[in-house]
Amino acid sequence: MATMQFNQFNAFDDDADIQAGNQTDKVHVRVQQRNGRKCITTVAGLAVDLDIKRICKAFKKNFSCNGAVQKDEDDGEVVGEVIQLSGDQRTNVMEFLVDQEICHKLEVVLHGF
Repeated sequence: MATMQFNQFNAFDDDADIQAGNQTDKVHVRVQQRNGRKCITTVAGLAVDLDIKRICKAFKKNFSCNGAVQKDEDDGEVVGEVIQLSGDQRTNVMEFLVDQEICHKLEVVLHGF
């Protein structure tokens, strides 16, 4: 009986991961439900050489929302900084990052409902 060779295609691979590179170079934009209708948008994975506080200030001014920069810790050591914005600002953040050429569209991953 002859063995058949099939294409080694995995349907569960994310196409954006293959095109943009490794998962570590991505900017993750998530929305977290607080209580009731309230939610928080978090932006993680921005490059270390960027001025995160200045980007947060621009987000707050352009989107008319409150925001803060938090240190992201993993087992007691600081991994990076995360921007927290009030409200669901996922699409606004993605458009801003692409328009200001902070990162490419393929590097931004939107999470949430």
